[in-house]
Amino acid sequence: MTSKASGETVDLPGFFADLVRCETRLYNALNDRLRERHSIVTSQFEGLRYLRDHPGSRVADLAAEFAIGVGAASKTVDRLEKQGWAVRQPNPSDRRSSLLALTDDGSRLVDAAEKTFADGVADLIGGALDSSSVSAAAQALSKLRSVLERDQTGTPIG
Repeated sequence: MTSKASGETVDLPGFFADLVRCETRLYNALNDRLRERHSIVTSQFEGLRYLRDHPGSRVADLAAEFAIGVGAASKTVDRLEKQGWAVRQPNPSDRRSSLLALTDDGSRLVDAAEKTFADGVADLIGGALDSSSVSAAAQALSKLRSVLERDQTGTPIG
């Protein structure tokens, strides 16, 4: 297959397969570390980190960030609430929606898990690739993500 951007012949199906398999293996390895040390999984950590870094977010904001449906995002928040890590608060400017916030327990948990996550990413990626390879991959994936988000490619409906 030929890449539209460069005109160069690249095995794009193979690239896609490698991308997906790497993401799955990294996600699973981080799940194992987070579960072992903090009794959470990667998706919970990412949700908690997003809420910490974006106070006052709505379920729709969480859905948009993670390219998941609003229903799936709402279930994620339900699970975080059930654990006592997040709460829904009334939205003063729109009574139909809620604003999301971390509880003190949720804040402590995400702060503690941050080092485990960062160390895991450093071990798994930094241990396999040199810094120039990581930089090139990060730049390429950031550009791809920007184009996909700009064009709303793969955005769930509902």
